[in-house]
Amino acid sequence: MTRKTPIEETPLMKQYFSVKAKYPDAILLFRVGDFYETFGEDAIKSSKILGIVLTKRANGSSHVELAGFPYHSIDTYLPKLVKSGHRVAICEQLEDPSKAKKIVKRGVTELITPGTSVSEKILENKENNFLAAIHFEEEAVGIALVDLSTGEFLVTEGHAEMIDNLVSTFNPSEILYSKAKQEVYKKVFSSKRFTFLLEDWLFSYDYAYEKITGHFQTSGLKGFGIDDYQSGICAAGAILHYLSENKHDNLKHINKISRIEHENYVWLDRFTIRNLELIKALQHDGTSLLDILDKTKTPMGSRLLRKWLVLPLKDIRTIQERHEIVDYFKKNTLRQEIEDILPGIGDLERLISKAALKKINPREIKYLQKALEYCEKLKELFNISKYDRLLKLSEKLNPCQSLQEKIQKTLVDDPTVQTNKGDLIREGISEELDELKILKKTGKDYLLKLREREIINTGITSLKIGFTNVFGYYLEVTHAHKEKVPNTWLRKQTLVNAERYVTEELKDYEEKILHAEEKILEIEQSIFQDLVFEICEYILPVQQNSSIIAFVDCLSNFSSLAINNNYVKPEVDDSLILDIKECRHPVIEKCLAFGEEFIPNNIYLNNNNQQIIILTGPNMSGKSAILRQTALAVLMAQIGCFVPASSARIGIVDKIFTRVGASDNLSAGESTFMVEMLETASILNNLSERSLILLDEIGRGTSTYDGISLAWAITEYLHQANLNPKTIFATHYHELNEIASTLKRVRNFNISVKEYKNKVIFLRKLIPGGSEHSFGIHVAQMAGVPKLIVDRANEILNELENHRANIKNEQAFAENKPMNIQLKLFDVTDPIYERVKNELNKIDVNALTPIEALMKLNFLKTLLKKDK
Repeated sequence: MTRKTPIEETPLMKQYFSVKAKYPDAILLFRVGDFYETFGEDAIKSSKILGIVLTKRANGSSHVELAGFPYHSIDTYLPKLVKSGHRVAICEQLEDPSKAKKIVKRGVTELITPGTSVSEKILENKENNFLAAIHFEEEAVGIALVDLSTGEFLVTEGHAEMIDNLVSTFNPSEILYSKAKQEVYKKVFSSKRFTFLLEDWLFSYDYAYEKITGHFQTSGLKGFGIDDYQSGICAAGAILHYLSENKHDNLKHINKISRIEHENYVWLDRFTIRNLELIKALQHDGTSLLDILDKTKTPMGSRLLRKWLVLPLKDIRTIQERHEIVDYFKKNTLRQEIEDILPGIGDLERLISKAALKKINPREIKYLQKALEYCEKLKELFNISKYDRLLKLSEKLNPCQSLQEKIQKTLVDDPTVQTNKGDLIREGISEELDELKILKKTGKDYLLKLREREIINTGITSLKIGFTNVFGYYLEVTHAHKEKVPNTWLRKQTLVNAERYVTEELKDYEEKILHAEEKILEIEQSIFQDLVFEICEYILPVQQNSSIIAFVDCLSNFSSLAINNNYVKPEVDDSLILDIKECRHPVIEKCLAFGEEFIPNNIYLNNNNQQIIILTGPNMSGKSAILRQTALAVLMAQIGCFVPASSARIGIVDKIFTRVGASDNLSAGESTFMVEMLETASILNNLSERSLILLDEIGRGTSTYDGISLAWAITEYLHQANLNPKTIFATHYHELNEIASTLKRVRNFNISVKEYKNKVIFLRKLIPGGSEHSFGIHVAQMAGVPKLIVDRANEILNELENHRANIKNEQAFAENKPMNIQLKLFDVTDPIYERVKNELNKIDVNALTPIEALMKLNFLKTLLKKDK
């Protein structure tokens, strides 16, 4: 066999492939002069994502795909690569190309992934950007979450369903897990999230424990309260390793690790978060609860509100404290003064994190200074209020005056974003710097004097002095005067109409000026870096300021919502009563057409005599809205917000479950009915006496009889489960109204309608009693279904209703006896019913031989198959 000659590679491509081999899973941006280049598969991907030209580059005796963009466009193109779900390694030139003897030395200076980015061009300022790690053990699943842009580090563990809920709650941009656990991960979690696989040994307990204690410089983890979270510790250690491997070595802002105490928060499974549209609307152009409630003034406040929405409180005292502050703000003009100050603070939390990461620029440091000045004003307002809760917050607010003064003294008022442009540092900080700046500033005067002197000495009246990057400073003489040029001048360049010369004096001056510029940049950058290091000493107090500001921002926002949207302070206690008068849907009422009013409704539930409401009514009458607004009122109350109602008493709820309007998950091989049953199973397996359960149209994804049977059985189970969870069950199965006659804690309600001239008017009012009609044909007519079809549907409906009237079990209903429902093998409206009945009537059972009986049975079975 003839051995193939290896392809000859250029030195540059050899260098590229050696770097790429270390980062095979990342798109490598390879700096070549003034461009970032990508090669091979990276180039093909980049050209598609970025819309840049794909070409080829010579690589010795072969060619390789090439796509690139100018280095100064990195802020435009990098976010697109990361947002498309790619890891990106940035390979920089580590030495000055003009001083390199061979090929320029290069190396990866940063590895950016969806979960580790801190660029404002990639991040959403109102959302956290969490990186998660998940570790699977037999006893428990551990999860750790870190937001590199804010310094938050969280850990917990529990059963797989709970961790799945947390993933939905925190919505991490990237998830890490062990290569050995791929099958387990796919079984539990959605495949749509961006993931990265790590070696199994990185999740070992001993390695993780050492990694965490090493980072926090502690002897143990008891002080963080996470020492009993073995699988959680393994996940946290893996995250710290990943950050280190991704070139994130400056992590002083990650200065604590907190446990997520899920027992302190209301259980919201991922179905409920989706169905209630808390964070994101189900429709592309829809409105979520967050859209209505988030009128916060700072990014920190917005991020905190988002967390509160998916982690409502169960602690009555904490909820009541929030309500008291909201009530104070609502009644006091101080709220407006606070809201005027808050926007000036900006994103203090991420600014201090950028300082810790050594990624903060001069202009951002001035923003930090301004934010601390506003913190000082806020502290003064809190003190003026004399309100005890604000006074406690005031004690914790630290405006860091010495840091403010340091920044003011060091940086000019309006510095550039880049540190290599000069003019950053004020006079008086460095004597040497001041002298060099004077030299640079007076340089123009020196050149003017030199030109005037040489004009007098030579008589060249048109003499000019200029500068190019190639020749430096030069004297330009037109051809008409070139005979007057002294012998001491050295000619450097000939132009069409002139000659350019240099002199020893000009060379000396040039060297002095250029050296001064280099030295100015060097000194300024050194002073700037010292300032950044000094800012890092204030990480803890600034982070505490950020937390206080976010908290005040959220509660001030709640008070403004209460005023503008007519929300009331709820009474939250430890009873088992839910009593909301004139409850409104916070989203729908804000999205109504001009002049249209929302119709409020009373909701009352308790565990003793009105535990379950069977809610019937026509399609489009507002059954789903009542379910959702009930859940949203409870949720809003338990995050500390006032509620859209005239009054509300809410016995603390520990779990909210909704099964409302699930969409098909066909891409995962699940039908509407399967999704419906998965959500229902999640509810029935996690009940408690303080649960609030909201079910909408259970069983509609299957046949009518199956649907009624399931709905009936589920209602009975909820009634007899000894936990008595408060439940509203909206259904189009009017047969379920009969349950109220046999189960003592079930009550029937319906959404009232009015028929007028064969038209339906939706009154949207909740009234006692069941509904007998769905008005589906009327809804079809309203939707614009052709009149011919609507008329025919009415004819068929009348026929069916007349035909079925004779099979009602009137005696069972009249005597109020428990119904012993025996479902028929065939629907009475099925034409095959008569055929099978006739065949059975013809059979003389006593005369049939076994073989004949089997043949007759097979014949009947064939009939059924044909019917299907």
